Amino acid sequence: MEVGIVARKGSDRAVAVADELRDAVVGAGASVWLDAETADALGEPDAGRAVGALADCDLAVAVGGDGTFLFVARNAEDTPIVGVNLGEVGFLNAVSPEDAEEAVLSEVDAFDRGEMDVREAPRLVARTDCWTSVPAANEIVIQGDRRGPGAGIDYEVRVDGSRYASGHADGVLVATPTGSTAYNLSERGPLVHPGVSGLVVNEMVADEGMPPLVVDADATVTVAVEGVEEVVVASDGRNVATLPAPTEVTVERTTPPMRIAGPPSDFFEALGKLS
Repeated sequence: MEVGIVARKGSDRAVAVADELRDAVVGAGASVWLDAETADALGEPDAGRAVGALADCDLAVAVGGDGTFLFVARNAEDTPIVGVNLGEVGFLNAVSPEDAEEAVLSEVDAFDRGEMDVREAPRLVARTDCWTSVPAANEIVIQGDRRGPGAGIDYEVRVDGSRYASGHADGVLVATPTGSTAYNLSERGPLVHPGVSGLVVNEMVADEGMPPLVVDADATVTVAVEGVEEVVVASDGRNVATLPAPTEVTVERTTPPMRIAGPPSDFFEALGKLS
């Protein structure tokens, strides 16, 4: 078994936890993969590998906040991920640093027995006729190159081919339940429990918009954009593409889903940390 470990960049505490986990995993008879930056921080630059190789590991461990978890998820494909929480909230990273060794070794043992208990969370992809986005665990955002007065886009939103809303707004956001607590929440969208199989369609500061809508997880959301020369599409806020407009962007669930191992987080406990 090979376990990939990624520590949050620039965090001495994350590196210390990663160091402890590396020793524990090796002691349990498994091999350890380190991304280049984590290996360098641990004083083993020759041991580091390109982050895309996470997909070849049997288990990935993200040591940091939810941002570190999402970074790992973007590169892990269908490799199960255990999140060690060094952040403040921890919707994805459910394991405390104190419990990290026990949680990771439990998954190593479960893998050896063929009994890993892995939960799945949906990912989204945006497409046009000639372009496809990086998969998103949180949300896809479709907007103009600027927000605010005098900016924004003219749009029409369709769900499975049926018109839902149209008008002028800063943009349109489609979020997973995982992402409902992120950008969607800051745009006054609803919280969605991770056990709900749905997606949120949220118009961002619309002139005369409809309320945010929760649709089936397998729904196809189409956003037609006019009124601008370019449209900006962002996947989890980090992977940004600028496309010529007018255009039509389709957002739907993609494979593989994000796969999460280890003990589940307490959704309502994490919500309490937002206040």
